[in-house]
Parts: sequence; structure tokens; C-alpha cells
Amino acid sequence: MNKYLVGALAVASIAASLTIGAGPANAQAAEVKQKPPMYSYLANWTLPRSQWAAMEKAAGNTEKVTADALAKGTLVGYGSDMTVVHTEDGPTHDEWWSSMSMAGVLAVLDEMYKSGNAVTPVLQAATKHSDGIYVSRYYNWRPGTYTGAYTRVGIYKLKADAPSDAVDLLSKSFIVPMLEKLLADGAIVEYEVDVESIHTESPDMFFIDVIARNAEGLDKLNTALGEAIRSNPLAGQAYLSMVDSSAHHDALMRTSATYK
Repeated sequence: MNKYLVGALAVASIAASLTIGAGPANAQAAEVKQKPPMYSYLANWTLPRSQWAAMEKAAGNTEKVTADALAKGTLVGYGSDMTVVHTEDGPTHDEWWSSMSMAGVLAVLDEMYKSGNAVTPVLQAATKHSDGIYVSRYYNWRPGTYTGAYTRVGIYKLKADAPSDAVDLLSKSFIVPMLEKLLADGAIVEYEVDVESIHTESPDMFFIDVIARNAEGLDKLNTALGEAIRSNPLAGQAYLSMVDSSAHHDALMRTSATYK
């Protein structure tokens, strides 16, 4: 009972501190609302190092499909990543695209198969492959094309006793206000808080995806996170009451991305 009570008090305290406190950051947090769902398709590939150069060339062919879909309004963004911090059996490359509808995501996937881009020799050389479809209701970006950017993904799992709206609460009260400031400052060019739309992992999982303009943007992200926790210790308490820290891990990739 004490554990549940402490968690509930922490959630209530952070919500109160961010909605009735005086100051621009508090006013901004109070205005955070869900957006229309944005769907993203992600294809992960694990390739031997001898195929990395070929994969970079193949990404240019798939970009013809995604760029056309962006121009037509089917997509709002697309890109590709190369893993920077590798794990023993984890993906080395990925390709992704985002749409404001599931139909848009799948239409581009169909086009990839029709064009032959989904069965190229370099992809057939992959030792592992997985797909995911995600949905986000908290996101924003700066339109443009970015090369040499960095994507940092935080992978999190909610505790079994977390409230059903835990992702909403954390997004509105802590995550989005911090990332919106970084977006306005130009340190990052995109962010989204994702959950799986098609569940292939635990339904308690959620993902914070941030694209920094450069490596300096990653430093600014880390600094902002530390400052946000120091300035509002209740945010850390609320996080710990809802999130299983033992399941947390990160991914870091080098990114090329285009947003409309």
C-alpha cells in the first residue's frame, strides 16, 4: 500500500507543480495536448561490415520512393540510420518513414515491394531483420533535410502498477516541455514519443526518439535533461514511480532525415 501511495503522491505532485506554478515553463507544460496520431514504419537490418557501403547506396534507391511520397503528401518524413553504438546481435542499419495514417505507411511499403527495393542483394545478405510500426501523439519537427545528424532513442518499460495514462502524463508534464525548448533553440530537429501500433514487444514499452542536428545537440540534450531533473525533483520521483529502470536502454545512430 505504501508503494502505491508514494507513486500516486509523486504523480499528483508533479502534475500540480507543472500546472499551477508561476513561470513560462509551467505555462508551456500546461498547454501540452495530444496531437493526431502519426504512424512510423521502421525496418531494422543487421549487416556484415562488408555490406555497409552497399547499404548506403541502396538507401539512395529507396529514397526515390519516399521522396515521391513526401511530395505527394503521403508521408511527412523519412530517413535512414547507421548504428553508432553497436550491440553483439543488434541492427546495424535501418530505414523508416512517417505518415499521418496507417494507410500512408503501408502504401509506401507496398511501393517498396513493387519497386524491388525490399529484396535487393544487400538486404538478402542481412543476418537479421525486423520491422516495427509505431504511433505517436506527442511529436514535432523542423522542416528540412538533415545529413550527419544523430538520433538517440530511449527505450523504456512501464511498471505493472503504473497508471494507464502514464505515457501521457510523463509526456505532458516533463518530456515535451523539455524537448520543445531544445527544438526552438535548434539543438534538435525532431522528437516523438512512440508506442507500438503493432505489438511485437511488451505493451508496456514506450520510446523517446530525438534527432539532434549534430553531436553538440546531443550534449545540449544531456544538459537539458540534467537541468530539468535538478529544477524539478518531483519529475524524477514520478518517473521512478512509473518506469522500470532496470529495463531501460538506449540506441544511438547517425541519421539522414527529411521532414515536410
